[in-house]
Amino acid sequence: MAAINTLEASKRIVIKIGSGLIVDSNGSVRHNWLDNFVSDVTKLRESKKEIIIVTSGAVALGRNLLGINKNIKLKLSMAQCAAASGQIELITAYKNAFTKRNTKVAQLLLTIGDTEERRKYLNTRNTLSVLLENHMVPIINENDTVTTSEIRYGDNDRLAARVTSMSSSDCLVILSDVDGIYTESPKNKNAKHIPIVKKITPEIMAMARDTNSTYGTGGMITKLEAARISTESGAHMIIANGEINNPIENIINGGKSTLFMAKTSPSLARKNWIAGMLEPKGHIYIDSGAKEALKKGRSLLPAGTTKVTGDFERGDAVIIFDNNENEVARGLAAYSIEDAQLIIMKKTLEIEKILGYKGRSALVHIDDLVVTNGDDNG
Repeated sequence: MAAINTLEASKRIVIKIGSGLIVDSNGSVRHNWLDNFVSDVTKLRESKKEIIIVTSGAVALGRNLLGINKNIKLKLSMAQCAAASGQIELITAYKNAFTKRNTKVAQLLLTIGDTEERRKYLNTRNTLSVLLENHMVPIINENDTVTTSEIRYGDNDRLAARVTSMSSSDCLVILSDVDGIYTESPKNKNAKHIPIVKKITPEIMAMARDTNSTYGTGGMITKLEAARISTESGAHMIIANGEINNPIENIINGGKSTLFMAKTSPSLARKNWIAGMLEPKGHIYIDSGAKEALKKGRSLLPAGTTKVTGDFERGDAVIIFDNNENEVARGLAAYSIEDAQLIIMKKTLEIEKILGYKGRSALVHIDDLVVTNGDDNG
């Protein structure tokens, strides 16, 4: 029942789909499976949940389009070629399935840099937020057309976990050819299914066994790594069997799965990360009015900022001080120091005229800010 309760309580859910689920043995889209999956997603969205999909399958579909035997190991250039051609068929299949249910989709192709480099991370996070605000379903895949072995994830389990963290989602659901984690290989009759994992211990890691899949690149080891990333970012993670029709409905109906429980909430995990894990690249000084606004849970606007120092870019961490040089908060800057220096003490409506482009209204948005000392100190 725990996985059911988790889905019901989650407002934003990332669902990862393996290649073997959406691509059949002939290298074609499993349209019937996809239609049933989209039906599941539609029901979740009707219950006011936001859904992000991370999907594999482009290379597998591209192999078929290019007439390449699925058992042949592809060189990098040919894998990129297969990804480029297969990506069109993959996203078209999703678009057609969702269009039947009057739902719009958007495609994002990501690399490691998009989830780890500060500016790209912030841009991607903002794009996802705007897509969800406009009631669209983002469909994400690794950008295999340009990535090399040195800058790629290599599997979409960990990519899905990074997306879960980046989007402050409540839950990640990994649909695979297994229905969870077992004490040993599921092929062994003595193997016992584990429905809930409260902590990823060395013993749990030792239970992982790579699963065999014609198309997939990830195994149980990568799924446990995804679970670690997700739970540390405040999101629960569920591994469930995706080979059956209506896999999400199956979880809701009590189907077998494994739930990895989060250590905290997404918002608290993000606040802790901003407050203690990032190296500050600059300082922002604010007046008393801005300080009161921050204490009330509002964003930091340029009008309440008196001075900025340091060498920071958009998305870098900064420390915010009051007029007595007491630390008030920490956050992620929405502007570089060059642009920030031009708009401090200015009204929001003046930003576009000063900078020549329409940026964010806040210098540090409340979603990217944590108050570290709201006390008055003179």
